[in-house]
Amino acid sequence: MKKITLPFILLLIAFSSFGQGNKVTQAAGKFDGLAMTPPMGWNSWNTFETNIDEKLVKETADIMVASGMAAAGYNYIVLDDGWMTKERDANGNLVPDPIKFPSGMKALVEYVHSKGLKFGLYNCAGTQTCAGYPGTRGFEYQDARFYASLEIDYLKYDWCNTAGILAPEAYKTMSNALKTAGRPIVFSLCEWGDNQPWEWAKPMGNLWRISGDIYPCFDCEFHHEEGNWSSWGFMKIAEMRKDIRKYSGPDHWNDFDMMEVGNGMTNSEDKTHFSMWCMLASPLIAGNDFRKMSPETLAILTNKNLIDVNQDKLGIQGFKLTVEDGVEVWVKPLSDGAWAITFLNRTELPKKVNFDWKKNPIKDADFGYEADFSKTIFKIKDLWKNKDAGTTKKNFTADIASHDVITLKLFL
Repeated sequence: MKKITLPFILLLIAFSSFGQGNKVTQAAGKFDGLAMTPPMGWNSWNTFETNIDEKLVKETADIMVASGMAAAGYNYIVLDDGWMTKERDANGNLVPDPIKFPSGMKALVEYVHSKGLKFGLYNCAGTQTCAGYPGTRGFEYQDARFYASLEIDYLKYDWCNTAGILAPEAYKTMSNALKTAGRPIVFSLCEWGDNQPWEWAKPMGNLWRISGDIYPCFDCEFHHEEGNWSSWGFMKIAEMRKDIRKYSGPDHWNDFDMMEVGNGMTNSEDKTHFSMWCMLASPLIAGNDFRKMSPETLAILTNKNLIDVNQDKLGIQGFKLTVEDGVEVWVKPLSDGAWAITFLNRTELPKKVNFDWKKNPIKDADFGYEADFSKTIFKIKDLWKNKDAGTTKKNFTADIASHDVITLKLFL
């Protein structure tokens, strides 16, 4: 048997992990500090799927600024699946669809940047994206260099067509590729939670999906016959994973998916959806058509009080404290000793709340925060009404409509 030298073995190991278009690198890990609060922005998929073009993006960017959404904190515009042609070019490069984007992707990115906004794109860890466009498997470093050359700011990275691929390794490879390319890009892992990314993704990603796709309903499951998979109502997603809040925090967020606010639910359900995403410290990525957005939808998405709960610098995900007669009480520790409290009516009927603070002390088992209302009196602000609501010295009483919420801030 011919003796194989150590340098040759090392060379084989180095090149065995990379496909066409990659280069060997020692770089590892994400760009730290890009998402110290949950990212806020807009993604094209929920409303438009692959029916996207540069006119839509420019109009969305214009409205994001003119409507006050940018001022409220929404700054990412992310193009989801369908932005490229069905084949790579002769050199293996991704090709932005010239029919959808006749001015070119670089010019579109520059337009979005000129509005003071940030730009994101989508791809997939598999051989093809979920909609059948070229995936990134084997092209990670080549694609990362392409994204850096476009000067994008955000990459959503999906998990379709990944037979035979290990999720931690696939996402680590793409994370390293982005780091090697040199441009700070928020890395959004969209692995659906199947391989528990909260347990391993913190060193490589800024956020990770914890579920399959969302659907614009309160608590339903929408089954897709083609492909045999389901989309989920927002409350099903909110309660889909247990005991993962301890993994979420600044620059490493549990992502409960893009929002369906403004996509056909009732106003109460939209309010509840938004409140829950704020309580859960989920990224706030709108998924509606801004060009048809009602004043009510805009008011929900730009509610400063709720956004402050989501963007609180402590970065702790809320949790369910109690359930009584179909009314759930969710709590979220905030900075400066404050708390956000949400009363959520899960039922089909209106409910009355009579909440005795003294009988319901809060103990956060994951992060150690506590509130003993028999010892400390908090002031109360109703965040949807933007009004003072007394103190915790007295019971909190209120009426809550079906599928609606009351969200309070308790502060000293």
